[in-house]
Amino acid sequence: MVILSGTPSTIKTKNINQLEFWISTTLYILALISICTQITYGSGGSYRFSENSIDYSIMENFFLPELFKISIIYFSFLLFNFVSMPQLARKQNIVMNLIITVAVTAFSIIAWMVANTYTQAYRIIEYDDIDKAYDMFFGEAFTYIFFLYLLFNAYSYFNERGLELLKRIPFLKHYNNNIIPEVFTVTKIWLISLMIFAAVLSVRIDYEILIVWVIVPPVNIFFAFCSIYYIIPNLRKNFKGFGRYFWGNVGLTIIVSLLLLMVLIPFMRNGGVVPVTLILNAICLICITTPSAWYIYKHKFEKLSEIQMLKTELGKSDANLNFLKSQINPHFLFNALNTLFGTALQENAERTGEGIQKLGDMMRFMLHENTQDKISLTRELEYLNNYIDLQKLRTSRSADIRIDTHIEEQLNNLQITPMLLIPFIENAFKHGISLQQPSYIKITLQTKEKTLYFDVSNSIYTKADNDPEKLKSGIGLENVKQRLSLLYYGKHELIIRESANEFFVHLTLQLD
Repeated sequence: MVILSGTPSTIKTKNINQLEFWISTTLYILALISICTQITYGSGGSYRFSENSIDYSIMENFFLPELFKISIIYFSFLLFNFVSMPQLARKQNIVMNLIITVAVTAFSIIAWMVANTYTQAYRIIEYDDIDKAYDMFFGEAFTYIFFLYLLFNAYSYFNERGLELLKRIPFLKHYNNNIIPEVFTVTKIWLISLMIFAAVLSVRIDYEILIVWVIVPPVNIFFAFCSIYYIIPNLRKNFKGFGRYFWGNVGLTIIVSLLLLMVLIPFMRNGGVVPVTLILNAICLICITTPSAWYIYKHKFEKLSEIQMLKTELGKSDANLNFLKSQINPHFLFNALNTLFGTALQENAERTGEGIQKLGDMMRFMLHENTQDKISLTRELEYLNNYIDLQKLRTSRSADIRIDTHIEEQLNNLQITPMLLIPFIENAFKHGISLQQPSYIKITLQTKEKTLYFDVSNSIYTKADNDPEKLKSGIGLENVKQRLSLLYYGKHELIIRESANEFFVHLTLQLD
């Protein structure tokens, strides 16, 4: 199987690897700067050597050992994170990568121990037996390097397989799909912070702080996820507010603190650390995690509600638009049939056949193009011309009826919503033509770049009292106003003016 280098997953992984590389490199450079700064502006710990009357060389007892130590950590991280652990996670070259991992760890332990014998040589005199001093250095180096490299590999493995592992947890499958990438992200952040914390520790590891850092952040993370995805949603279903949520979390914090007390006591050598840790953890849970979880939930809930509301409104708009289209078609067919009926009574079959041909073209348009969201402006104008020609058949024998059309031929590829312009022309023929009185209609249409300019003006006459259309204003103009507001919001200008003798419509429309 060939995997293209341009696939989204590959690009995403490449970007993440680049980010990790530059972050680790930046930290390495900052550590180098710190070492150089201590040499320039400090003593590099020389006072401890002076106190114990031991010769001190800033190069041998500080700069070179410290440079060697941070370089070992930096290059080991690169090796584990980008080479050995990704291959182990994918079950590739298992034996070779295990050998490399063990060998690099063993070498780092020995090198770290040797480096510390130079930077902390003043500690050797604390022991009567030099072998015990070396055992002490070895034990500290082993504990530190083993724990730090364990974090490196755990992070690298989780980075490769974390999402897959989280998707296998049945508990997470019952909740929103977003919870898995969120848990993945916060876990990575915690592992990164733990690695940085462990990297800056001195060889005399403060076990109390380390154990607290291992336990307390996950507790707060778990507490936050439980609040966001379980506690708050259930309270909101019962119309409970922040007060009930806050005091409920206070009770949960007490329970969590008691459980932590039972877990932490066996690992603490200094009993005073336990109550301080529990107090700080309780303050964090109540003052930081609790309100933060409430804010995150409210933010997510409001966003989801807004999206749902927009989808509902969009559905209503689509339904309304389809309804408006269904109103336009029967209305036009009724008028067209009346026109053909009048023509058939007045003239011979030749003109009636011409009218039927025009109507056939229009029917094909409505059956095909009218169902699309956008059509070419050229097709829309063909429909308008057919309609106007059809109406001219009805009025051609009336010398007092003047119909002027100036519709510019379109040679561009502009798109328009179908049946958008016909209601204005239909309204003009419906209300502006009288077979008994002088009347006129004037239609002009032109485009400049992507802007359409459309004008329709017609005479107004008083209908007879027995005319069924006298008290009806029609649905055409109201429909087209609604369609314009739905489909061309902020992209159109519609001006309608009416005087005693004339009805005028001007439409400016921005097309695609």
